[in-house]
Amino acid sequence: MRKKREEAESFEVEGTVKEVLPGGMYRVELEGGPLVLAYVCGKMRKHYIRIVLGDKVRVAFSPYDPSRGRIIYRTR
Repeated sequence: MRKKREEAESFEVEGTVKEVLPGGMYRVELEGGPLVLAYVCGKMRKHYIRIVLGDKVRVAFSPYDPSRGRIIYRTR
């Protein structure tokens, strides 16, 4: 089974939600320290998974723009 091109080239980092912004955007502090802008991926939106301030999340980044990410998992 082949991976999608974007999945093969992206990398993932753990972080904490520090700010909830309008339009489904979040400001996430990564484990390394920097704050990045992130949005919720389509599957999480489809299944109504809510993300609140302080949640631990996994963020996937494209190699083209490491300042913006996609939240792909919320840890409990």
